[in-house]
Amino acid sequence: MSNIKNIAVFTSGGDAPGMNAAIRAVVRAGLYYNLNVFGIGRGYDGMVHNDIFPMDAKSVANIIQRGGTILKTARSEEFRTIAGRKQAYDNLRARGIDALVAIGGDGTFTGAAKFIEEFDIPVIGLPGTIDNDLAGTDFTIGYDTAINTVIEAVDKIRDTAESHDRVFVVEVMGRDSGLIALRSGISVGAECVLIPEIKVDYEAMMARLDRTRKNKASRIIIVAEGDDAGGGFAVAERVKARFPHYDLRVSILGHIQRGGSPTCMDRVLASRLGVAAVEGLLNGRKGEMAGLIHGQVEFTPFSKAIKHISNINENLIRIVDILSI
Repeated sequence: MSNIKNIAVFTSGGDAPGMNAAIRAVVRAGLYYNLNVFGIGRGYDGMVHNDIFPMDAKSVANIIQRGGTILKTARSEEFRTIAGRKQAYDNLRARGIDALVAIGGDGTFTGAAKFIEEFDIPVIGLPGTIDNDLAGTDFTIGYDTAINTVIEAVDKIRDTAESHDRVFVVEVMGRDSGLIALRSGISVGAECVLIPEIKVDYEAMMARLDRTRKNKASRIIIVAEGDDAGGGFAVAERVKARFPHYDLRVSILGHIQRGGSPTCMDRVLASRLGVAAVEGLLNGRKGEMAGLIHGQVEFTPFSKAIKHISNINENLIRIVDILSI
């Protein structure tokens, strides 16, 4: 066991449902192991500006079911500078903080890796992002909630689409990753799913839409915001140009995918990884992300975790094609 006595937890980057559950797990696991636990408000920016405060069991009561993050999150230009990172480190040392738990995505872990390199402070990361695009974990905290939010919204869109014989283009989040679009697309029975990882075959898509119009009262096209067409409206324009007689609508789900009460899966995942992060620090780990692989907690170096997953499960693409008839 290490000599760590004081730890701090913070959230950084985009918020994700389940971050509060992760904060709760880190705080209570730290207290269980007789550590002093601090929270840092607004991520790295709060670290630079000394927004650091003690946390106890009561401070994380009744938050496991809440979306967002009670610690807030913000981008920090100052932390990108050596002077800013030195100020952040001085603020931590002034409070005797020995180690950090960073909850976020690739930007968060990139900053943590630089911080470790310069000041040798132990940091363990937790994968908090709805995109599920980090290597070293089967699922990220917030991903399950996000895709269920998409499913709930598209199910409602499908009701009105069917009532009016409409085609709906639904844009979901995923600037660099199509995993939200792909899984939610299968779950809602979408006729087409467009993702950044695969170049769109517009001829095949148009043929599919034309083929299915006779046996379907409504059709749904799921588009990841980072697809090569330029998003939902760009796709809709192409479809309308080919089929001007279609009654077509566009719905951009946007930031509703980030909010809401986390699912059971995200709460359990966040709880398991939060405890693992504290235990990892106590066992001398640093510069790693705690993740879940095949049901087991595993640690992956930040340098590997931040490499976006680019290999899409081809079988899922095949399933979209098969079930769209």
